[in-house]
Amino acid sequence: MRPRRLAFLALLGWRNLWRRPGRTAVLLAAVAAGSWTMVVSAAFMRGAIDQVVEETIRNLTGHVQVHAPGYRDDPVVDHRMPPPSPALRRALDAPGVRAWAPRVRVPAVVASERESAGVVLVGIDPAAERGLSFIPGAVVRGRGLEGPGDPGILLGRRLARHLETRVGKRVVVMSQDAANVIASRGFRVVGVFGARLEATEKAFAFTGIETAQRMLGIGGDISEIALAVTDRGRIAPVLRRLRAAAPDLDVQPWNVLEPILGLRVAFSQRFSVIWYLIVFLAMAFGLVNTLLMAVFERTREFGLFRALGMRPGAVVAQVLLEAFFLLALGLAAGNLAAVLTVAASGEGIDVSAFARGAALAGLGHVIPLEWTAGDALAANLLVIVLGMAAALYPAWRAARTLPVESIARASA
Repeated sequence: MRPRRLAFLALLGWRNLWRRPGRTAVLLAAVAAGSWTMVVSAAFMRGAIDQVVEETIRNLTGHVQVHAPGYRDDPVVDHRMPPPSPALRRALDAPGVRAWAPRVRVPAVVASERESAGVVLVGIDPAAERGLSFIPGAVVRGRGLEGPGDPGILLGRRLARHLETRVGKRVVVMSQDAANVIASRGFRVVGVFGARLEATEKAFAFTGIETAQRMLGIGGDISEIALAVTDRGRIAPVLRRLRAAAPDLDVQPWNVLEPILGLRVAFSQRFSVIWYLIVFLAMAFGLVNTLLMAVFERTREFGLFRALGMRPGAVVAQVLLEAFFLLALGLAAGNLAAVLTVAASGEGIDVSAFARGAALAGLGHVIPLEWTAGDALAANLLVIVLGMAAALYPAWRAARTLPVESIARASA
């Protein structure tokens, strides 16, 4: 189709769009509301999922972990590994890795004067944990661990409450050592830490990594190495480097270490597509209905165009251009509203009214809206492509108009 003819049809379609301004405004509002819903819901879902993932990563998981074979199936002291080799250390210090830390991590029992509880005893280097886990900034009472040889112990608030102990008191920790004998050691509680999830406060106890190694009699061996990358998009190349540097060790990303969370992320991505389609179907009914009404109202007009020599393809193009203008204007308004909504949300949406349920889902009291150009582009392309496809039926009906019959019907 020649550019001049296309420009004429576009001008005709634009003018026809405003012959019924009330009906056009209603449909524009529907398209704008639909696109706003798509973009804002995608931003909310992305913010929620990213928050859960980051909380899990900070909750000792990291983006990647390195273990001895068999440790993930049976996390006991027998499944330990030596300190990182020079090749592995070079891979850990390579660009893309934000922080990494060795740990000793074994099941244990901690007992106070009154109560006892099963925990995971984690020996850490506090300096290495900065930028990797929540522990360095989580102390709410007492002090944090001061080095890898710190002989004190950190307990979670819920665990300290259950044990009926406090900072300055002593507890006894028991676990199986390298000789498969129960090893026990007295620890002074030097601090109490808080976490977003109560389960974390009940599950873990922390001490210096060298203290844990001496207690278990494992020399310089460790249970795991956890690391955080600078960007989640760099996990794959970091994995390849680590596996090449330590082929005899088990190197896994966070979604394998936390398979349920990985499934949640995959499900949320699929749900976004389903939600987009549901919103689009609601818009499509309005679009098709409006265009069909316009076609029936302009039967005589289309008949005259055909009688004057307009080809069916030009009629189809005219109706499709009207649909395109409707969709483009509605999307522009919806995208603008979505951008303003995200900007006005500040740090995010306050869901403190549902704090208990949010905590169970691993969410905080505020969920950020993480808007991305990719999400907006996907929503807009879906609306444009499927919207134009939905407009084909009214356009086809208009193109089938016979000049004599349409003029006679309009004159009757």
